[in-house]
Amino acid sequence: MARRTKVEAEATRARILDAAERIFRDKGVANASLEQIARGARVTRGAIYWHFKHKGELFEAMMQRVALPAQAMMERAERAGATDPLQRLRVSACEVLLRAARDPQVARIFEISFHRCEYVGDAASIRDRQIANHAECLSTIEVAIRDCVKEGLLPKSVVPRLAAIGAMAYVSGILYHWVLNPRSFSLEKNAESLVDTYFRGLVASPAAKKAGRPKAARASLRPAKRAASARSAP
Repeated sequence: MARRTKVEAEATRARILDAAERIFRDKGVANASLEQIARGARVTRGAIYWHFKHKGELFEAMMQRVALPAQAMMERAERAGATDPLQRLRVSACEVLLRAARDPQVARIFEISFHRCEYVGDAASIRDRQIANHAECLSTIEVAIRDCVKEGLLPKSVVPRLAAIGAMAYVSGILYHWVLNPRSFSLEKNAESLVDTYFRGLVASPAAKKAGRPKAARASLRPAKRAASARSAP
């Protein structure tokens, strides 16, 4: 009986999160009410409060269902055959774009985060968690870029912190515009080319031109077949 109760509770929680996705996307996070979400999930408000303390916690749980932790993606890229930090960065960035292109739920979550979350009213608390997630992702990218510089994959003129900010803003910007109008370009077809444009720019800095582009960097930017097939796996 206890097992059945737990399964039912998990099913109710999933239904609430599914309804939250729909309501947040249709009305915006700040304008969505728990009453609307409860009706969409066919549960009482009390059932929502049993699972979530407030709307901010509900939003965070919805985001976590499709979370893309940077460190986990880097480790996954390494297991898939990305042999150096520049390849791992490339494969991880491609994975973010390809998951959004191939998984409608991931695309919806990005759309809500970018275009339906106003961070006002009772949604203001969500901002702090978003800032923490961004800081964690930025730190992971910065460490990887610093390793690239140490290993000669990127020129010494590259400032890891600034390059990490640029990489994060570049990928986020692509997603921002794509979820706003997915018909404007094919994200799935162009993901790798878009990612390579940024990293080739780092490799081909003025300091690198004088000595010639490092062979290691050229090799790192070649698509890794095993990594490419693995990054789209669930």
